[in-house]
Amino acid sequence: MATLISARNIHKTYKLYAKPVDRLKEATSLKRKKYSREFNALSNVSIEIGKGEIVGIIGKNGSGKSTLLKIITGVVSPTSGSIEVNGKISALLELGAGFNLEYTGMENIYLNGMMLGFSKEEMSEKIEGILAFADIGEFIHQPVKAYSSGMFARLAFSVAINVDPDILIVDEALAVGDLKFQIKCMEKFNELRSRGKTILFVSHDINSIKRYCHRAIWINEGLVVAQGHTETICDRYTDYLKYGTLEVVLNEEKATEPVERVLTEDTIGYIESFVIKNAAGEEVDEISYGECLNVEVEFVMNKNNLHSIVVGIAIHTIDNIYVSGLNTLLDQHEIKYELGSNRVRLIYNKIILLGGSYTFDVALFEANAHVPIDYKAKVKSFFVKSPYVAEGLIAMEHHWE
Repeated sequence: MATLISARNIHKTYKLYAKPVDRLKEATSLKRKKYSREFNALSNVSIEIGKGEIVGIIGKNGSGKSTLLKIITGVVSPTSGSIEVNGKISALLELGAGFNLEYTGMENIYLNGMMLGFSKEEMSEKIEGILAFADIGEFIHQPVKAYSSGMFARLAFSVAINVDPDILIVDEALAVGDLKFQIKCMEKFNELRSRGKTILFVSHDINSIKRYCHRAIWINEGLVVAQGHTETICDRYTDYLKYGTLEVVLNEEKATEPVERVLTEDTIGYIESFVIKNAAGEEVDEISYGECLNVEVEFVMNKNNLHSIVVGIAIHTIDNIYVSGLNTLLDQHEIKYELGSNRVRLIYNKIILLGGSYTFDVALFEANAHVPIDYKAKVKSFFVKSPYVAEGLIAMEHHWE
């Protein structure tokens, strides 16, 4: 697959000034005194985009996404690093950027075509399609300063998407105008996808990224945090938005010393260990949607004066939404325990959780599952790798008729 965009070790640093006059002071200072502070919008960013790829770029506001797109389109230059683009780019960044308000719509079409590298003859061949798509009638011969905001957006979008680019960059701009025009925009977008155009798609709508993109790039505070499989990257990013800590989301927690258990004469029992295993019996912290999952609980009983006990296991999302709670009392499964070490296993026949991070709680209860003998919250975390098959927390088993 041919590479159309190659960015190597891109750095972009801006100078920030407290007051406008500080920029002049710094420029004219004989002693080269600084009146600014540096802000690193991008740091050591390296990406490659192949021909025909649809790549989603995700990240919070201010993470550096727009800066990267502006470097790719040539609007701004990197402070250091190299960027190579092979092919004509059309960018839906700021609709109408480069339009001259005094020019007519027709004149602006040719002006934008020239800025995109097309000759007047080439734009003349495209003019019919642009006009039909924009559908603004005789206003095309009027100065664009007389246009409504909707007409302006329709023309700008039509020019950007109808010039048959090699690379299309879309930054939150697919839905403009009324419903009829939005449907037309999506149809054109789908046409470009089916023709194998290279598309960079930036959106805060994670489901749209999952729906359209072959892979995803996650940028945070000017750094590429992760890139790869769309669903996995998007789910990790969603976890980050919920939890707010990269280390936890990316499974990079520092090892902590085990807490020493304090036993007393009144200790009835306690949970010794909790292990997550796949169908092959391997200990895991990641499972795929639709797979079987086993959890093994080892617990120790110091007294045998209870007629029966209950083991409960609950699943929460990373932001503490209660997903599922099961226990042996509800399932009418009797726990026969002995003094000393005991073990019980819970088998989830099919994981129907959608992608993301989850945690387990585990508890020992008396016979009514009301009084906890021992309770461990967030005893283990795990990540579900899921295709884009549904939205929400779980994919209910279903069929259509």
